[in-house]
Amino acid sequence: MKIKNERILSILNCLSPFLHGKETAIELSLVAFFSRGHLLIEDMPGLGKTTLAIGIARALGLEFGRIQCTSDLLPSDITGLSIYNKNKGEFEFHKGPIFSNIVLVDEINRATPKTQSALLEAMGEKQVTIEEQTYKLVKPFFVLATQNPVEQYGTFPLPESQLDRFMLKIGIGYPPKEAELQILRGGSRREELYSIKPIMEKSETVEMQNQIKDNVFVSEKILGYIMSLVEQTRTHKYLYAGLSTRGALAVTNTAKTHAYFCDRDFVIPEDIKALAPYTISHRVLFKEDIDSNTKKEIVKSIIEELPTPA
Repeated sequence: MKIKNERILSILNCLSPFLHGKETAIELSLVAFFSRGHLLIEDMPGLGKTTLAIGIARALGLEFGRIQCTSDLLPSDITGLSIYNKNKGEFEFHKGPIFSNIVLVDEINRATPKTQSALLEAMGEKQVTIEEQTYKLVKPFFVLATQNPVEQYGTFPLPESQLDRFMLKIGIGYPPKEAELQILRGGSRREELYSIKPIMEKSETVEMQNQIKDNVFVSEKILGYIMSLVEQTRTHKYLYAGLSTRGALAVTNTAKTHAYFCDRDFVIPEDIKALAPYTISHRVLFKEDIDSNTKKEIVKSIIEELPTPA
């Protein structure tokens, strides 16, 4: 991604020293955030997922909340609950960590399906309903969830309806050798993250989200290109089910953010191609016996086979 927007470049320059060799992960996380979506990171423990979430929250000047998922985590541990106040003689609602701007849901697939479902309304509607009372979440609101590979013990695979709520799914991967040597020489710098000065104010992040939504143009040709891509996923021989309408919106919205990051106010096919492996792979149902690497290759082949609009 050839980022040219000065504000985004300043965030990258601020966070890169804390996340050696993870520039792509930072860029994709910012794409998800400024597209008003959510991000799922699947990778092994200890590769910087938590550091990434804290860093983005600090750089954007936003309130950070964390949910550590375990098999005994309850939905109320996420949303909050009403507690009886003896002095007032009434129940008072105590908000859970979901009421933060950026919420790290760590090891989401270690929580039971019932607890995972507590996130569905929050992620989809930006609100939670508790005891017949609806509470609006703060703006901006961004869920960054991590999950361990499903082969590990004690995991509950996320259902398709939950996966579809994530705008992007990425992996961080192991750092390059030289970057890892720097980490070994200097040790972890996570504590220093809490002292960095925000690059943007909360109001500025909301304003940038609005600019991307309202001011980046998507032509009819590009919309037709996106629809061709959607139809291709729905009829492909290696897929049981293709992109949903929510998935098509994710492709469109992330392409607009990618264009904005590149200092353009219009979308081109390259914006869609650059993000397709991250916006599509987790939303479609592949036929059996297809591993994760092959899935990405299939998505790339679908893109390559489509005629590019002039």
